[in-house]
Amino acid sequence: MKPNAPAETSPIELLEALVAFDTTSHKSNVALIRFVADYLGRHGIEAKLVPNETGDKINLYATIGPAAAGGGIGLSGHTDVVPVTGQDWDSDPFELTARNGRLYGRGTTDMKGYLACVLAAVPDFAARPLKRPIHILFSYDEEIGCIGVRPMLARLGSDLPMPEIVFVGEPTGMEVVDAHKGPARWNVTITGRAAHSSMAHLGVNAVHVAAQMIGELRRIEDDLRDNHRDERFEPPYATLQVTTIEGGAASNIIPLSCRFGFEVRALPGVDVAAIERRVSDFAHERCLPSMRAVSEAAAIDIELVNYVPPFAARNGSKAVALALHLAGANRISAVSYATEAGLFQTAGPDTVVCGPGQIAQAHTANEWIAESELAACMAFLKRLAEWAEK
Repeated sequence: MKPNAPAETSPIELLEALVAFDTTSHKSNVALIRFVADYLGRHGIEAKLVPNETGDKINLYATIGPAAAGGGIGLSGHTDVVPVTGQDWDSDPFELTARNGRLYGRGTTDMKGYLACVLAAVPDFAARPLKRPIHILFSYDEEIGCIGVRPMLARLGSDLPMPEIVFVGEPTGMEVVDAHKGPARWNVTITGRAAHSSMAHLGVNAVHVAAQMIGELRRIEDDLRDNHRDERFEPPYATLQVTTIEGGAASNIIPLSCRFGFEVRALPGVDVAAIERRVSDFAHERCLPSMRAVSEAAAIDIELVNYVPPFAARNGSKAVALALHLAGANRISAVSYATEAGLFQTAGPDTVVCGPGQIAQAHTANEWIAESELAACMAFLKRLAEWAEK
């Protein structure tokens, strides 16, 4: 579809346009956002843009209906996608390809299929005498730690309206998801003292210290698995993984430094700060004294580099009840992947996750979404429009 697409467009045509924008997270999403803003403008809808400091990434916020009424429903999705580097695709990942009821292309499931449905529903939203506003919230850099949406969230309730409810349209197969895990990621930097390996007593082996700390992380992992379980999740406990490690310079040098990263995928209710305190206490009480007995310059630095809060819908959630009604469903699910839902709920709105596509297709070569999933999402959004005008 060309950028000057007609005002009313099908979700497949819109998905074709969105997939054609290469919005891999390390690249700009500005062209896609300008396309969306232009599309909304043809329906008399003003898009408010929330750029990052350099202007090469932009969040978009738009309101349809009576903004003065307050509250309303937010439809949230991210515009960035993961890389295709090293993946073996059967077709151009940035050109939508239809085969046997499936639509192939990077981001079709995660999550431009949802964005396309929201945009395709705009003419219907705009034509109705809505009693409750419908807000569109498109973010950037979700795939690298949900960092892009945060400046937009900071403005909710000030110059951007605060929705009462937010639907996050990540791929759930249009099932209603009321809980998910949240990743916390740390980098650990250990500074020891270099020495000739024949004089090991004069050095502080940073790799050995890292091994001590990783041993403690394994014990924490065991505690999480044994003492904090929720059988709704797969796996039913918070996971802890050492994700990267690097240290040492040569086989005859006591390693001066070592760096490693670790991640916890926390269940709702798991105290992430307590995990960090335990790691810090182990470092300062069990490791540092013997290190500093050799070198006062020895150090262990533990840095939390990203945290996406786990999500659990509020008790008696209006968002969950409404999503179940609109989806014609009677059960809720929990998932182990993360979304922006926890951040939205922390900012204020009652939040739920529900969107087209299957998470098993996300991030893969030959990523696809079924045309039937788009149709189900469009039916959901039509029922939302009907609800919003009552």
